[in-house]
Amino acid sequence: MRDVAVRVRGGMLGGAGVVILLWAAQVRPSARPDALFATAAHLSGLLAGYGVLVLLFLMARVPAVEHGVGADRLARWHAFGGRYVLLLVFGHGLFALLGYAVHEGTDVVSAVLELLRYPALAAAAAGTVLLAAVGVTSARAVRRRVPHETWRGVHLLVYLAAALAFGHQLAGPDLAAAAWFWALAHTVVAVLLVWYRAVVPVRQALRHALRVADVRVEGPGVVSVVVYGQHLAELRAEPGQFLRWRFLQRRLWHTALPFSLSAPVRGNALRITVKGLGGHSRRIRRLRPGTRVLATGPFGALTAARRTRPKVLLIAGGVGITPMRALFETLPGGPGDITLLYRAGAEEQLVLRAELEAIAAERQAGLHYLLGPSGAAYDPLAPQALAALVPDLAEHDVYLCGPPGMAEATRAALLRAGVPAGRVHSECFSF
Repeated sequence: MRDVAVRVRGGMLGGAGVVILLWAAQVRPSARPDALFATAAHLSGLLAGYGVLVLLFLMARVPAVEHGVGADRLARWHAFGGRYVLLLVFGHGLFALLGYAVHEGTDVVSAVLELLRYPALAAAAAGTVLLAAVGVTSARAVRRRVPHETWRGVHLLVYLAAALAFGHQLAGPDLAAAAWFWALAHTVVAVLLVWYRAVVPVRQALRHALRVADVRVEGPGVVSVVVYGQHLAELRAEPGQFLRWRFLQRRLWHTALPFSLSAPVRGNALRITVKGLGGHSRRIRRLRPGTRVLATGPFGALTAARRTRPKVLLIAGGVGITPMRALFETLPGGPGDITLLYRAGAEEQLVLRAELEAIAAERQAGLHYLLGPSGAAYDPLAPQALAALVPDLAEHDVYLCGPPGMAEATRAALLRAGVPAGRVHSECFSF
């Protein structure tokens, strides 16, 4: 996985280098203020356009990238890069405007009105407004306050923004190689997006014909949904991965929800286990048998492929037990090689307990329940506590899944306890 992440990151940086070389091949050195502004506008515009393509590529759901890098890391890269792309877009617009105003000897307002008379520039300005809307709704403080459907709908405007800016990007300084490069880059990303976000999901829906078979109560506010379908082996869904589920029932059909498999794929059956925190999760408890299901994926890299050591420690918090339970059953290992720590506030909050205990007994694996409120004075996931439970902790690979706060604190505790960062494997998703 680390090799794939390095290659993807290197490819993105290499592409940025190519963009800078294209700019350098076109630049004409000059000390005139308008030329300096124009040069800065050209470079920032090229990098902004390339940055938008990178953001779209990161979210194109290309299996080799998703499985190799990890969906959560791709999402973090996407969010991190989005801030800089917005800065580059705004910088490009500002430099271009100032350069035009200085060149024409006019004020900024008049320059704006004159530039908007050009159709390609007007379209690019509209695309900039759309990108700004996406950036505002993606800010953490705003995102917490808007419904997921609203945020997702606004986020889809990135596609329209990229399309509006495309004509303007080809209208820059004349160099045939740059136009060919830009057209090819846009074509490749567009094909990947259409194929993996539209064609593949439709093909999977027709091929697997998924339907809800059963909804089982697992604990307070927690249910398991069993889904039956055809040719499920072709999904190649591994324990630790998740799919994006769309249940074709009223008030659920319009949202794709990411849920991990809570058991290995068995024959023609898949199972997910969901905690009823949000509105959608509560509605899942009322799913009717026979409801059609669309599932895309699998996604994520929290799989056996990350393993580097003979011994493995699994740490789960809350409903993060779902991928850990599937890994607990399937990770290869002899007696004592696999240990699961399950953190919960109280005994009644333990989910899939009977299954976990049966797996532990059959495999002679370690299973420890770490109970107690999160704010208690004693932290069972502190470095000393972890070392006491798992004496050779530093020799383990650690798989971690839980709420963001718990996952971050546990990761820090593992590092302080001597576990190398490269052996702590986690994926974390939160809205």
